[in-house]
Order: sequence, then structure tokens, then C-alpha cells
Amino acid sequence: MDKQKRTNRPLVLAAVMLAMFMAAVEATIVATAMPGIVADLGGFSLYSWVFSSYLLMQVVAIPLYGKLADLYGRKLIFSIGIIIFLIGSLLCGFSFTMEMLIISRVLQGLGAGAVQPIATTIVGDMYTKEERASIQGYLASIWGVSAIIGPLLGAFFMEYVNWSWVFWMNVPFGIVSMGIVIFFLHESVEKKQQSLDLGGAALLLVSISALMVVLVQFDGTMILSKTELLLLVSLSLVCLIWFFYHERRVTAPIVTFSLWRQKEIRYANLASFTSGAMLMAVSSFLPTYVQGVLAQTPLIAGLTLTAMSIGWPIASTIAGKMMLKTGFRVTALIGGFGLLAGALGYYLLTAFLPNPWWAGFSSFMLGAGLGFSTTTFVVSIQSSVDWKARGEATAMNLFMRLLGGAVGVALLGGILNSRLRAFLEREGEALSIEPSIEAVNRLLEAEERALLSQGEQSLLQTGLSSSLAAVFLALVVLAVLSFLFILLLPKDQVEKQEN
Repeated sequence: MDKQKRTNRPLVLAAVMLAMFMAAVEATIVATAMPGIVADLGGFSLYSWVFSSYLLMQVVAIPLYGKLADLYGRKLIFSIGIIIFLIGSLLCGFSFTMEMLIISRVLQGLGAGAVQPIATTIVGDMYTKEERASIQGYLASIWGVSAIIGPLLGAFFMEYVNWSWVFWMNVPFGIVSMGIVIFFLHESVEKKQQSLDLGGAALLLVSISALMVVLVQFDGTMILSKTELLLLVSLSLVCLIWFFYHERRVTAPIVTFSLWRQKEIRYANLASFTSGAMLMAVSSFLPTYVQGVLAQTPLIAGLTLTAMSIGWPIASTIAGKMMLKTGFRVTALIGGFGLLAGALGYYLLTAFLPNPWWAGFSSFMLGAGLGFSTTTFVVSIQSSVDWKARGEATAMNLFMRLLGGAVGVALLGGILNSRLRAFLEREGEALSIEPSIEAVNRLLEAEERALLSQGEQSLLQTGLSSSLAAVFLALVVLAVLSFLFILLLPKDQVEKQEN
């Protein structure tokens, strides 16, 4: 293929991996630095919006960038995404109020929506199906490396420099990655008059933005009234229905619904939604269990999650070699079993095996399940469509995983808060402090926990454990759904030919 002969594949692959690392490490490094940022800027009540605003724009932007990459080429849209991301990163570092930081994070998320899906699509363009299967293992390892390096870098910057460098460190990574892609990636883009579906983009933006704002309210810090929430839900539904109607009428839609008729795309996307909910829920709630119920240090809590980041790249590498021999469906089913094992492990954690070693083992199994399944989904989807639809198809799979994560964290967080609130209303008379959900914060800090009596500690730990048990039971349900969706994948995917 002439494009591949002119493209310096090793250099471009390195640039793609660098860009993906830049986006992946952003989550862990910012989480580590946030306590220091809040201490400097204030605005603790807006704490969750620093993360939610970034996720919101990333989720909204992904399908738009996927379509733009198919229309105008990967190189141009990838470069635009990195430029927007770097501008947002610079502004984050210069922020002097929490409100400015949140607005800057919106811009940063808007750029980040281009990085991972288009980077993955570039790999899909450069390599054949056989090569792609192995390369996906390398790409997946980025998440494991970032999960380990991110907290260390965050702690280093907070201790020895300034929190601004958490964001400014992206600038050299982004410039080097963009420069290599611009000069060493060569692609053939069909030169013809293209129309961009701005109406569909606006409807999708409004619908998902309204939904995400509603979901954020379930984190226990409700700032909107029930009437306002109802209006936002109605707005989201109306715009979504209008979006479906609009997309069927335009000549160049943002979302090509005919792609969803292909079983390998439909069920891979649905499984990505449910497994994405599992991933984000575990990342959000497992450290709370390890620190609050097991009374372990933040370091131990972080290590129980790091086990997931170890299992993921190992499984991805194995899956890359296995799927070419056994087929996509069999490989993905192994991932489905891993998801089930991890979810059951978390549930047993609260019932029979309350120790951090078991938490780490469960995380490893979940990571292995995600490694086998997500790697297979990406290669399967990219092998089932041609170049013109590959960007959109790849971006939609990532979009479903991130959307599932946002929905999962919001809904399971609602379950946790409602169960905990009911427990404290029922049993909270024994506490010398106000029996509110905020009382649980005292379990998460060793100094505050030491001020509680043994009975108060035990009561709060029992309430938190029983509430998280409901969350972990919901993970089992999500794992079963993921397995069923994988089971519905077509059996003959291994026979598909490269487009």
C-alpha cells in the first residue's frame, strides 16, 4: 500500500503512543494534585466539576471528531485536537480561581476528545488486521504505565514545584507528537466537496450536555431543584429524539446508524458501555472501601487499583496474538469471564474476604477482562469497516465506553449515597457527631478516624461496607450484561477480510 510505504510507521506509532499517554495520565495526575489545588484556589464545593467538565466535553466531542477525521483526514483533526488540548492545559495552569480552572478543563476536554479515538484510528490505517492485533497490546499498556506514573508525577510536582506543572507538562508531549504526525504521516484523503452536519452536532451537544449535568447532580451535592432537573431531562430526551430524526434525513450524518446494523459493532458497543460503567465505578469507589472500611493508607488503596492496570496490558498483549487464531468472539468471551470474576471478587470482598490483597486480585481479574474484551472490540470493529467509516466506528466505541463510565459513576454513586443515608438515619443515634453522609469523610483520614470512638468507627464502617456491597452487587449485574452482549457477537468474525 503506497500510503504505508511513505509513512514512517515506527515514528508515527511512537507519536500516537505519546499522545495517548498524555491524555491517559491526565486523569490520575490531576486526581493526585486536586487536594493541593483546592487548598490554593478554594472552592471545595466545585471539586467534582473539575473532573465532570473534562469528561463531559470529551464524551460530547468524540463522535464529532470521529466523523471529522473521516471527512478531512486523521492528520488535520488530530493536530487541531492537540492544539485545543494544549491551549486548555496552559490556561489550567494559569487559573487563579476554581471557576477559571473548570472553564479551562472544558477546553482541555474538548481537545482530548480527538486524541485517543483518532490515535487509535491512525494505527488502524497504518497496519493490517494481523499487525493491528499485536499493536493494540502496546497501546493498551499505556493505561497501565500512566496509572503508575501519574500519581508519582503528581506527588513530585506538588512537593517540589507547583501544581500548575501538572497541566503544563502536557505541552512538550503534545508538540512533539503533533510534529511527528504532521511530517511523517502520509494519508490519501478523497478531495471532494464535503458537508458537515452542524445541526446534528448541536443537537448531540445539547442532549448529552443536559444529561451529563443531570447525572453529576447524583454525587451527593445537589445544586439544582427537582423542577430544573426535570426540565434538563426533558430537554435531553427531546434533543435526542430530534437528533435521531435529523440524522436519517441529512446526506452526511455525524452518526451513521447503518453501522449499528452490523452485529460486531452493535454488541461490541453495548458491551463497551456496560464494561465502561464497571471500570469507572471501581476506580471511584474501591479506594473508598479500602481506606474507609479496611482502614488502609491511600497508598495501599492506590495499589489495589494499580493491579487492574497491570492485568489490562498483559491481557491485551495475549488477546492480540490469540484473536487471530481463535477468532474475535472466543477471545472476547475470555474477557467476559474476567469481568465476571472481577465483579464477583468485589462482592465477596464485602461479604467474606475483607482484605486489600483480595481487592487487588479482583482488580487484576477485572483488568484482564477489560484487556481481552476492549482490545478485541477495537480490532473487530476496525476490521469490519473500510477507511471512510473507520474513524467514526472507532470513536463511537470509545464514546460508548466513556458514556457508560459517566452513567455508571452517577447511578452507582446514587445507590451508595441513598443506602448510606438510610443506614445513618436508622442507626446514627450512637454517633456523637451529626449522622450525615459527610461523617464518612472522617474514616478516610487517619487523624480524623483516630478522634472517633471504637463504637463510632465500627458503626460508620458497617454502614459504608453495607452500602458499597450494593454497589458491588450492581457490578455483578453489569458484568452479566457485558457477558451476554459478548455472547451475541457473530461467530465468524475471524473470517472477515481486511478492507
